[in-house]
Amino acid sequence: MAQYFKIHPDNPQVRLLNQASHILQQGGVIVYPTDSCLALGCLPGNKSAFDRILAIRRLNHKHNFTLLCSSMATVGALAKTDNTAFRLIKRLTPGPYTFLLRASHQVPRYIQHPKKKTIGLRIPAHETLLALLDLVAQPILSTSLVLPDKDTPETDPEEISSKLGREVDLVIDAGPCGGELTTVIDLTSDTVEIVRQGIGFLQDIPG
Repeated sequence: MAQYFKIHPDNPQVRLLNQASHILQQGGVIVYPTDSCLALGCLPGNKSAFDRILAIRRLNHKHNFTLLCSSMATVGALAKTDNTAFRLIKRLTPGPYTFLLRASHQVPRYIQHPKKKTIGLRIPAHETLLALLDLVAQPILSTSLVLPDKDTPETDPEEISSKLGREVDLVIDAGPCGGELTTVIDLTSDTVEIVRQGIGFLQDIPG
């Protein structure tokens, strides 16, 4: 069964975060909170953990996966950004926005979109998650926790622990988590395109 960590949202316990980091580094799949909804994650270099996430959500490789980053420096290393894209990302982050960008050579090919060679990137506004990102010292491969028979993401860590306790290695409970998805912005061309309207404010995005 998955371990279950109840972590304070504003002052996360370092001991528990260190254990969560160790689980990820050992190839684990975790459920964790973000500033939008619960998510599934693993480290991007672990293909077996990635395949487990595909199986849990019944996704194929055409799904746009996201790498959660702790800083703009990490975004710049993982994607090809021009000045316009860089300024927009910097203005909107941290926050509930996912940016589709051309992946750099540092992103494993199997998590890129097979035809477009893109990857989603975002910097979340969530203290527990940012602290975990600092500990693992690399991005976390992420997808919203929407179960195959549902249209909306899961919000209750205890409930998801009972549902997925044999399929994941850790569930992190940092208090109530929203049920809205991020706003997805395509920055792969000269035109800023809103792919999905989510919790991120559209008035903050240039037309």
